[in-house]
Amino acid sequence: MSAPGTPTRTTARGGGHGAGGRRAREDSPPRSGPPPEAPGRGRWIEHWDVESPSFWNTTGRRTARRNLIWSIAAEHLGFVIWTLWSVLAVELSDRHLSADRLFWLVALPHLVGAVLRVPYTFAPARFGGRDWTVTATLLLLVPAVLLGIALDDPATPYGTLLLIAATAGLGGGNFASSMANITHFYPASHQGLALGLNAAGGNIGVSSVQLLVPLVVTALGLAAAGFLWVPLILLVALGAHRYMDNLRPVSPTVGGLRGAARNPHTWLVSLLYIGTFGSFVGFATALPLLVKVEFPQSAQAWYVHLGALVGSCARPLGGLLADRLGGARVTTWNFLAMAGAALGALAALRAHHHLSFLLAFGLLFLTAGIGNGSTYRMIPAILRARALRGVPTDDVAARSAALDTGRREAAAVLGVTSAAGALGGFLINRALGASLADTGDSGAALLAFAAFYGLCLLLTWSCYLRRAFATGRAPSLAGAGV
Repeated sequence: MSAPGTPTRTTARGGGHGAGGRRAREDSPPRSGPPPEAPGRGRWIEHWDVESPSFWNTTGRRTARRNLIWSIAAEHLGFVIWTLWSVLAVELSDRHLSADRLFWLVALPHLVGAVLRVPYTFAPARFGGRDWTVTATLLLLVPAVLLGIALDDPATPYGTLLLIAATAGLGGGNFASSMANITHFYPASHQGLALGLNAAGGNIGVSSVQLLVPLVVTALGLAAAGFLWVPLILLVALGAHRYMDNLRPVSPTVGGLRGAARNPHTWLVSLLYIGTFGSFVGFATALPLLVKVEFPQSAQAWYVHLGALVGSCARPLGGLLADRLGGARVTTWNFLAMAGAALGALAALRAHHHLSFLLAFGLLFLTAGIGNGSTYRMIPAILRARALRGVPTDDVAARSAALDTGRREAAAVLGVTSAAGALGGFLINRALGASLADTGDSGAALLAFAAFYGLCLLLTWSCYLRRAFATGRAPSLAGAGV
């Protein structure tokens, strides 16, 4: 495996290994010399210009699609490991742990994942997207194996369970590196759908866990909840090593993180992303335990996985709507629906109506998924508009350089934003746990969530839709509606 900066071949496979293993040159005509390296060894693409229609149509599209497929597979497993404790907390509820302690087990992986997402964002640029995907996928073996060993012993102390739950945060970091990597493979006009598909493939991992793990635990025991994923982790790591590529033009940006921290958009969009992705992953991991605590008389809640599935499938829709209607417009209306859904869940809780409670959460998952896609799509649009501001439209070279700068800045901002979203998952689980501990139900937390969505609605409208504000006070915000 070659390290960044070492001389390697300058081609990329265009269509995988099918049809006799045909390959497409991506930067120059065939040349004489030693034969190219075997596929999957030291593969670095030297030239990458997806904003060029000819390059995209002849070579870029096929290469991007292949990398996207394996990125989705790796991110799916990341979400699986990250959210395993959403099911295990329910399975451990018979060990006489309080609801607040159980919610800590669900929440802790989100906190660790949020912290890891910052360095994970820059890892693909430093080590190569393919190489880092392989590494990050293999790291998932740590929480999977530890979990299997610990849960095989009913006497495992609560403190040990907390430490093992923390290692599950490794899966949460994968999202940031995956999204930062894939954004470089697609032109701006295709990023909404591509990022939406990449994220949705990962998000569905929550649904996979909540559907499969209870069945596996019932048949084979708690330890199988960890060991089940080991062969799949090895398989996906091998596939990523064999079929993905590293992009040489994507190099670490000096001061990228500092630049993202100084950018006001970073913190504003991060707050919005807490409201969308934070809500999705927080509610997805909290719902199994929440239903068991609030409606203990209900049957085994096998159907809770449907919420995560709905939210995951809605995410590409949010990206697609943002591509066509504008991310800010979609996000604004979406927050209005989320506030109404949270109040609906509160009303159902007060009436102790199980079905209405689940329907309200179904709407929350749908709108959180749409908001995930639309909010995330806003980021490259904002950074692209900022980068192009003042660049002459007829200066092709200057516009190309500006677009490259905007893409690099967007990768850094996406990482910080994704970390904030993961932190939202921690905050939602802790809010629910604290509300149950203090008042005996989750009503106070649901009311706080509705108020927060109202705040996000006002911020999105004020900063990204209200033209007088955007053009008069902060010109850099004016391009956010594209």
